[in-house]
Amino acid sequence: MRFLTYIIMSAMKKAFFALLLALSYLFIFLHSARPCPVLTVNASAEMSPDAYAYIANDDTYLYATKNEKSGLFVIPQTYYVKLLSKDEQFCKVEYLTDSANTQKLTGYCKTSELTFVDYTPQTPYFYYTFDLTYYINADEKDSPLLDQITVVCAYYGSYKIGTTTYCYVLRENDFGYVPLPENFVFTKNPEHETYVQTQTSTDDTTNTPSDTTTEEVNPAQIAIIVLLCLLIPILAALILRQPKKQLYEWEEI
Repeated sequence: MRFLTYIIMSAMKKAFFALLLALSYLFIFLHSARPCPVLTVNASAEMSPDAYAYIANDDTYLYATKNEKSGLFVIPQTYYVKLLSKDEQFCKVEYLTDSANTQKLTGYCKTSELTFVDYTPQTPYFYYTFDLTYYINADEKDSPLLDQITVVCAYYGSYKIGTTTYCYVLRENDFGYVPLPENFVFTKNPEHETYVQTQTSTDDTTNTPSDTTTEEVNPAQIAIIVLLCLLIPILAALILRQPKKQLYEWEEI
């Protein structure tokens, strides 16, 4: 009986060491197959050509210089500015584009007041033009004489002084301030809100478990399972195998 126990224990030890050796080789293989770490380099202050920032606040100014006293106008809320460069306090930005009635305007915004986005907006700027009429004689507006002139103004943003709201406009080739028209209509841009809702819905769908979907199995787990399936029968055979012949019987003393 003792001899049979010795045979079983010896077989179990051999199987254990074989399993340990196989798992060690598997670990070394999987560890060597890992990708090498990628070194990251600090990004430059210069921005990519399609970098934008969202205007979430209703009091975000476009400044002429990196100085809070050089505010030109409040950028229309829910729209965007194009990023040219970035630092801790101010970002150099661009607003609007060159067209028949507008010119792109370069200035600065406070970095803390911008919401940086990772997409290119379809409608980044608020386009609004209105006619401004000047009268030589304001008391004779219905006069048939050529005593009035009408020009087209492109709206850039608002600027409030006391209780009066002015707007910063481009009139032909000149920038300046005029009183905000009484019929001025501002339309919010829903693009960013829609984008956030879409991303949230996508994340919720991805994180929600589904009965029809199966989880991906790690290749390492598959390899270990296969290895165990091969070793367990061998281990069982070694344990249950009877010795071919009994060399001698133990005699009791």
